[in-house]
Amino acid sequence: MGKLQDKLALVTGGGSGVGLATARLFLREGARVAITGRDPDKLRKAAEALAGGDHLLAHPADITNAAQVKVLVERVTDRFGTVDILVNNAGTNLKARKMRELTPETWQQLVRTNLDGAFYCIQALLPQMLKRRDGLIININSISGKRAYPLAGAGYAAGKFGLHALAACLANEELESGIRVSSIYPGEIDTPILEARPTPVTPEQRAKILKPEDVAQAVLFVATLPPSVSIPELVIKPTSQSYF
Repeated sequence: MGKLQDKLALVTGGGSGVGLATARLFLREGARVAITGRDPDKLRKAAEALAGGDHLLAHPADITNAAQVKVLVERVTDRFGTVDILVNNAGTNLKARKMRELTPETWQQLVRTNLDGAFYCIQALLPQMLKRRDGLIININSISGKRAYPLAGAGYAAGKFGLHALAACLANEELESGIRVSSIYPGEIDTPILEARPTPVTPEQRAKILKPEDVAQAVLFVATLPPSVSIPELVIKPTSQSYF
C-alpha cells in the first residue's frame, strides 16, 4: 500500500515540470490525482505519459480565471470526492522582466498567475477542507519569494512574495481547523520556465541545477507526514546556488 493510498490531490501546472513529476510520484504512492493546466494538448500528453488509468483526471483550466477554477473543482469533486491535497504549482515568467520593461499588461500576467491563481484554488477548496477539518495546501513558491533576486524580475518576485504572505496568513488563521499550509521554495530548476530567461541557460548550468523530480520528492515528503506535523517552509536549492 502506498503512502498516499485513498488520498486525492489536485496539482496545478500539471502538464510539465514539477507538477508533472509530483503527479507521477503521487500516483506511484496510491493517490488519485487531478492535474490541470491552460494548454489542453500539453495536458493530454502529460496524462498519456502518466498512464494513471482511473486514478487520474486531466482537466484543462486557466487558474487566473476564478470561474474556470470553480468548474475545475466541481469536476474533480464529482469524479473523485473531496480533495485532500492541493498543490499550487502553476507559475510563469517572461523575458522582458526588468522594472523598466514591465507594462501594466505583463505585470498583471505575472501577478495573476503566480499569486491570484493560487488564491482562487485555495478559495474554491477551502470550504470542503473546513467542513472535514482536514486538508493540506502545498504552495510551490520560489527562492525569489524570500530573496528578491534581480534575475527573477520585479513582477515575478512580487507575485511570489505575495504567495508567501498568503500562505503564512492562511496557516495562522486556520491553526485550529486541521488545515495545514506548506510553502516550498525551490532555487533554479530545469523546467520549461527557463525558456523565458532573458539569457539562454547553458547545458553546463542545466546540469548543475535542480531537476523537477528533486522538488517533487520534497512535495511528497511534506504530503506524507502525519496530520499532527506541519512544515511551514522548506527551502531546496542546487548545491552551487547562493542563498544566504
